[in-house]
Amino acid sequence: MTKEFTPTPLNLRTPVPSDIDIAQEATLKPISLIAEEVGIQEDELILYGPHKAKVSLSLLERLKNRPNGKYIDVTAITPTPLGEGKTTTTVGLSQALGAHLGKTVFTAIRQPSQGPTFGIKGGAAGGGYSQIIPMEDFNLHLTGDIHAITAANNLVAAALDSRMFHETRQSDEALFRRLCPPAKDGSRKFAKSMFVRLEKLGIDKTDPNDLTEEEISRFVRLDIDPDTVTWRRVVDINDRHLREITIGQGPKEKGHTRKTGYDISVASEIMAILALTTDLADMRARFGRIVLATSHAGDPVTCEDIGIAGAMTVLMKDAIMPTLMQTLEGTPAFIHAGPFANIAHGNSSIIADRIALKLADYVLTESGFGADIGMEKFFDIKCRYSGLIPDAVVLVATVRALKMHGGGPAVKAGAPLAPEYVEENLELLAAGMPNLEAHIENALRFGIPVVVAVNSFKDDTPAEVDLVCKAAIAAGAEDAVVSRHWMEGGAGSIALGEAVIAACEKPSDFKFLYPLKGTSIKEKIETICTKIYGAAGVEYSEEAEEQIERYTRLGFDELPMCMAKTHLSLSHDGNLKGRPTGFIVPIRELRASVGAGFIYPLVGAMSTMPGLPTRPVYFDVDVDLETGKVVGLF
Repeated sequence: MTKEFTPTPLNLRTPVPSDIDIAQEATLKPISLIAEEVGIQEDELILYGPHKAKVSLSLLERLKNRPNGKYIDVTAITPTPLGEGKTTTTVGLSQALGAHLGKTVFTAIRQPSQGPTFGIKGGAAGGGYSQIIPMEDFNLHLTGDIHAITAANNLVAAALDSRMFHETRQSDEALFRRLCPPAKDGSRKFAKSMFVRLEKLGIDKTDPNDLTEEEISRFVRLDIDPDTVTWRRVVDINDRHLREITIGQGPKEKGHTRKTGYDISVASEIMAILALTTDLADMRARFGRIVLATSHAGDPVTCEDIGIAGAMTVLMKDAIMPTLMQTLEGTPAFIHAGPFANIAHGNSSIIADRIALKLADYVLTESGFGADIGMEKFFDIKCRYSGLIPDAVVLVATVRALKMHGGGPAVKAGAPLAPEYVEENLELLAAGMPNLEAHIENALRFGIPVVVAVNSFKDDTPAEVDLVCKAAIAAGAEDAVVSRHWMEGGAGSIALGEAVIAACEKPSDFKFLYPLKGTSIKEKIETICTKIYGAAGVEYSEEAEEQIERYTRLGFDELPMCMAKTHLSLSHDGNLKGRPTGFIVPIRELRASVGAGFIYPLVGAMSTMPGLPTRPVYFDVDVDLETGKVVGLF
């Protein structure tokens, strides 16, 4: 890669420019040039302006015989309000490999939700001199993928409620006439999606006129039990007041009132499918398999049954293509999919990784939150469906976050950091080291070499950094390296890049945490809770017990588990820092994401719709009316 950007060394005694100021001062390459440099052809590129583009999946067919590059997952210790800088580290490492170490490299990360962007976290493009640009586009609408997910999800919700409404108001014959209306010549034809339902029912007929009354009844009447509906509406905003709603209160919908709610868009099963699908046909099939409810007889009702899977695919046909962008130093990046890791599987798309691996020597992908959440799901869910095996894990840690895990004081928004975080305190740091050790052990359980990246802050002392590095290597890491990418860009991450290159050449013995066959739903849950979280056991609510029995009866017990739990602790309780022991994990309920291909246990009070804080980030976001530039994003 040609180095296009040289960061100005930061004088930390003077005010530091904001992330958005740094991003807006950068000179961007045309995205067509980024594509050309990595071997993407002009006819494989769909431009969305000069600095971002969709990449066609046809590239995979063209390069199918090219060997894959090295595959690296970037994860972290348990997050704290102090921030660990996982995305910043991913971008800085990419810049080091591509702009300084002479490797072809690709970064593949998730698209951020507008929920945290306007809520409490802010943007997710990295920070300092290690960012994806243009960062305003990255953090906002980008190429519209999340809007497409929202539209497809809510179309399904409308279709499901409409089907239940019409079934209670019309006879079998009337329903049949409307589902299969006669053509001008009097003939009737089944729509494409209807053939799938007929096949599911074992009805081998292609002419609607040949159906018997009994077959017509089985075909048109789904007989959905409203109490079993699991599909909810979504919106890509933190709106706590939509967590529970009542629908059907209009005068014409009398008798069809029921309680439901909204999730955040990135928690939709459609988002999970986008990240886990391998091509358009696979996505269409997965949409068809989504289970929305069960009938009164206990049979699953799917998107294919209500005839919506094809329309969903049409809404998502462009979203399936990853978006090409660049880092501050001109290395390429794919931005695609954005499932949260605490309430979904927390990884970017298989498609983006597969394309990147054909184009680059090294591909960096990132798992959400700590290694107990995003990384575990990366291995046990994403790698199962992709068939891709990583060569190394990069585990990001910071001195100050480890101090918090050692018992450091709480951090208050807007208040100066406590002395414990800005002054040397080896005792407090040592007390937090078990959290780092637990995450190293978690990565090693999967048989993959681990490199610890110590994301450096200005107040870290040599003795503190040395303590972290020695402890990491003693816990089994291949190496532990200080990285100063935030303040120095790729140049500050060269040593980390060299360590990752070396780790990728080490032998590995990849293995999943549990087999899918021969282990029950409970056995899978308990393996994750005891081995990855360090729990003493698991307890199930009455509702969870009923759901486990139902999903087992329906044949969903061979799916992997996608645990929805707090990211703020190895346990289910966000207040338990460090490496807690002796706790019991409470499973409140389970949801079946059959289209995505996993069971979704909700741990404790985990919510699928975040709320806004008293002072959200959106207070600071505006447009400079003189320049037209976005201000206030960070």
